[in-house]
Amino acid sequence: MPPPIQHACEPNSNAGRAELARVEPYSLRTFTPTQAVLSHSAGVYHWTPEGRRLYDFTSGVLVSNLGHNPNNWLSAYSRYMGWEGVSAPLPPPGFTAAVPMTAYNAITPVEVGATMRLLALMRAAPGGRRFEQVMWAASGSEAIQKALWASLALDRTRPMILATRFGFHGKKGLANAVTGSETDADRDPRVRFISFPMNECRDVTMRDDPFDFTPYQKELDALLHQFGAKIGTLITEPYLGGGGSYHPPAAYLQGLQRFCHQHQIIFIIDEVQSNFGRTGSMFAFETYGLEPDIVVLGKGLGNGIPVAAAVGRADIFGSLGYGEGSDTWSANPLCCAAVQATLDEFEARDVIAGMKSSSAIIERGLLALKELPFVAQVRGERGGMVWGVETRDHGDRTAGDWANALVLACYEGDGTSTDGIHLLGPLAKKVVRVSPPLVITSEEATAAIALMQRCAARLKS
Repeated sequence: MPPPIQHACEPNSNAGRAELARVEPYSLRTFTPTQAVLSHSAGVYHWTPEGRRLYDFTSGVLVSNLGHNPNNWLSAYSRYMGWEGVSAPLPPPGFTAAVPMTAYNAITPVEVGATMRLLALMRAAPGGRRFEQVMWAASGSEAIQKALWASLALDRTRPMILATRFGFHGKKGLANAVTGSETDADRDPRVRFISFPMNECRDVTMRDDPFDFTPYQKELDALLHQFGAKIGTLITEPYLGGGGSYHPPAAYLQGLQRFCHQHQIIFIIDEVQSNFGRTGSMFAFETYGLEPDIVVLGKGLGNGIPVAAAVGRADIFGSLGYGEGSDTWSANPLCCAAVQATLDEFEARDVIAGMKSSSAIIERGLLALKELPFVAQVRGERGGMVWGVETRDHGDRTAGDWANALVLACYEGDGTSTDGIHLLGPLAKKVVRVSPPLVITSEEATAAIALMQRCAARLKS
């Protein structure tokens, strides 16, 4: 067991880290060289117990798209839960009449509202005409699992699943089976992997370069020749998130979709990370010009409340019988209230249009980091709010060393103030993901990216 991470001048945080190290397994967290302790958060900021302010460049793994604890969202959430008072018979002493926090195998008006509103939003989007039903879940990996269960059940003579190599869909069951590559141990025999164009995922400045789908088509044709009509499902992320923030040419994803539609293969897009604005559109299938059979949502869908959903064709979801898609927490009122509060915010103002100026500021600032010898690429979508800063080997340090050093340097700050930047440990061992809340202002973006540049520059020596 590694020793708990400690930082100078953080007595309160260090005590908390040490205490948890004794009572929680370290496997509960992925490695991050800072292991920040957060006492409270608001907007795009966190504060440590010592009072240091940190710009949040993670959004809690692309969750708090609307920022931390926005007043309008909190008010709406309370209203949907009935915490501001509901009309009801006099409750027994010691209890409050409100929306139930759990309603297993029952229906609540807040669930009906969340389902109908989410469907209306997605059906109105370009490429959304196949969306007919919502299958709720409590986490992204559970929603992936349910989407795959339904897809397999639609035609049980077609059990083979194609997945893009080095994607991340979860750590549970079938979600884990379609994660990673064929070299992983105990691989599900129903799964085969196809190439993702990682070498052709360029800097944001090179996103319009020509793309040839031919080698990927040959790979798909070879699998079709080998397995024929046994192939029933293809699942991919619109961009590889956990695999290193690789954003593909749209023609690649459109080629996968074309193959699926030609051969009646169910096309599933995992948007758990990318939904609600991260790629510059409300949904990534809009950004890439797709019309999938199922889209899986999560993270930003609840802005901090754990909720996920698979949205897709009714005939696919209808292939599961009573109870085959159920679990304790799916469609619970706490989650559905969060979805409605999130939809309220996106309906009340054009959040995505409002983030464009901040996106441009951060993009320019990140691209400027390429002047440093240890920064190789900056990947992302123009007008989006997620980037991957890939480091390279330089001097006597590996790319992974530099990536961890960059995360740590940003946390420690530039030495002129107590401000820092909260980042997570590198993806694929060498890619630092930058994903602030969509609501970061131009002024905040300017200050935060300038601080990041100063912190990174200190690593040159």
